[in-house]
Amino acid sequence: NKTRVIRGIVELSPVLKLKFYLGLLIWELGTKNCWHLVMSIGMIHTVDMQTVRWHIELQPWASPTPSLNYEALRFLKYISTSQISCEQMNLNSPGGYSETTKKPWSVCLDERFSLIHRIRSKQCRLYSLGLGSDDNQFETSMANSGCEVHRFDPSIKSAHIQEGRHLWYHRLSIDWRDPNPAIAAHKLHSNTKKLGTIMNEFGHQKIDVLKADVESAEWKILENLILEDVVEQIGQLVFEVHIHWPGFEVSGNDSTVVRYWYSLLRELELKDFRLFHTYKDLSKPQMFLKKEAFNASSCYTLSWVNTRWKSQKGIYDV
Repeated sequence: NKTRVIRGIVELSPVLKLKFYLGLLIWELGTKNCWHLVMSIGMIHTVDMQTVRWHIELQPWASPTPSLNYEALRFLKYISTSQISCEQMNLNSPGGYSETTKKPWSVCLDERFSLIHRIRSKQCRLYSLGLGSDDNQFETSMANSGCEVHRFDPSIKSAHIQEGRHLWYHRLSIDWRDPNPAIAAHKLHSNTKKLGTIMNEFGHQKIDVLKADVESAEWKILENLILEDVVEQIGQLVFEVHIHWPGFEVSGNDSTVVRYWYSLLRELELKDFRLFHTYKDLSKPQMFLKKEAFNASSCYTLSWVNTRWKSQKGIYDV
């Protein structure tokens, strides 16, 4: 029974887990049973370490022998095929967002999912990850709709800027790892952190929409969100993916790289995310891993909805 309880604790979000630890600490100090405290936290740590994932599960090869042709065709078909229909996207959404916008950062506003209800109740939250882009029309539109919008960009001049009632800019870069403590000690103003770390520091347990345009860092960031289960705290993902080269710290030959990309997206599907919109950017070079091949663009914008976030589950405490 005790093991079952501890495993239940491990499945809590990091913030709730911290609250449990603090409550346990207060209770144990009150009973002056410090040895029991150490043993309890030790058991939780042991079970927690056993559940840590270090790598994603790679999908089987698309063909009996590894082949770039088969891997590429499977991947491109996958990102071009909607897995769920969305009747109402933000092309005509609150805040005046229209087809004249530079790029269609599409979110699903169907009544069966939580986002539209969160917008109406002025309780939605958007995180936007960028690298020096001047295109903030989507963020402004969502803020004008009443969403709490946080844009993270290392090129911002000040550490934190508030623009209007609902839009904040932060000079922070989202990475797939936190800084090495030994190095960070010499860089007191380090501005590179994992998304989960920032959410904890901001006291945010949920994000209604995560938008990312991070110029080929998206693959490793997405992997981190999956491995640390942060993705389960997100209602919708809108990611610009780049396929003209493998991406930062993605290694292997071409067929191995594409298999890795495909496996990452299948992991999202296993987490009950469904792709509902794909935008193929024809204004970008038509390249696939440095080759003009497969009629592919070098850049796609993909939108997923977390189907676990139904409308009746759309209200959260923070």
